[in-house]
Amino acid sequence: MPVVASYCTTFLKPEMLHIYRQITGLRRWRTFVITREWRHADVFMMPPEDVMVLPEARSHFIRRFWLKYVKREPPIVYRGEYRALEGILRRRRPDVLHVYFGHTGVHLLPFLAHWKKPSIVSFHGMDVQTRRHDPAYELRLRELLRTTTLVLARSFSLRERLLALGCPEDRLRMNRTGIPLDAFPVGERQGPADGAWHFVQACRLVEKKGIDDALHAFARFAHDKPAARFTIAGEGPLLGALEKLRDDLGLAHQVTFAGFLKGPALCQLYHRAHVFVHPSRLMADGNQEGIPNSMLEAMATGLPTLATKHGGIPEAVRDGATGILVAERDRDALHAAMQRLTAEPGLWPRMGAAAAADIRESFESTAQIARLEDIYFEAAALARHA
Repeated sequence: MPVVASYCTTFLKPEMLHIYRQITGLRRWRTFVITREWRHADVFMMPPEDVMVLPEARSHFIRRFWLKYVKREPPIVYRGEYRALEGILRRRRPDVLHVYFGHTGVHLLPFLAHWKKPSIVSFHGMDVQTRRHDPAYELRLRELLRTTTLVLARSFSLRERLLALGCPEDRLRMNRTGIPLDAFPVGERQGPADGAWHFVQACRLVEKKGIDDALHAFARFAHDKPAARFTIAGEGPLLGALEKLRDDLGLAHQVTFAGFLKGPALCQLYHRAHVFVHPSRLMADGNQEGIPNSMLEAMATGLPTLATKHGGIPEAVRDGATGILVAERDRDALHAAMQRLTAEPGLWPRMGAAAAADIRESFESTAQIARLEDIYFEAAALARHA
């Protein structure tokens, strides 16, 4: 059976559950993980022999100084990571190297440029952004797209951005995130008779997710329907600011910050809710969404979605059929969508049923993992032909 080495700088952050599902879901390929830090091993379980943690740099100070300031070598070289990675791959002899996230691929570029076997770099959203403080970063990103054997994008919006950055079209492949449908079954729900609509958003608490827009829109909705509730699941640097905004809007008793929820608890929250909200927005540095995993999971349980025309979201949410899409940062339109979805007869159950059906047709996990394995076979064949 062929072997793929899966490189992920941190294995894994809580919001990277989709990567764990992908790695452990392989059936026609064996894999092992290369990482600089192994976190949450009790959650993201792997056989210890299949997680190779790169050792801390131990290069002598004089050698490190010489490599960094005299030879002008990149960090992967003067920190000793190049040699450590080379040693692991020489011992384990994988057929393909899959690097998760574009910025990690840029970091590994000096290695990838000299490695003789095929490599794949997958882009997920924020990793297509450039860096204003480092103008040379975009040059290295463009070089990466010309160097690696194949490039993966999670959405058509990311695909277009990668093409704009100079990725050769014949190297670019689509591979969507798959949802394990057995973990997110369709829930049985009834619309509330007393206006107690339950909205939910699950995401990292960062500016890109538009949580402040969701809170402002919900505040207007709750003014007319005081029994309504809004639960926000996730962790992140904006928690304190968002809690203050909630209180300033007079929503202390209607909005709950539930923290990061693991699969079963998150599914239970979706089953108790009526509507998923996700008003993402493009950031000034180009940071954007692919297709949010939490949104796909919520839709799989039968939740219609209120979201924005942003990134890959319109590829998963059919406006007017499985949810309602509005312009980014348009709080008035988001509030109007809340009102329409909960007031128009038959719309809410019809959209929820269609959402669940769409996810089963287009985002089922087994099919997407099989597609990824086909891409591995393709990369290996391209290398043999070359």
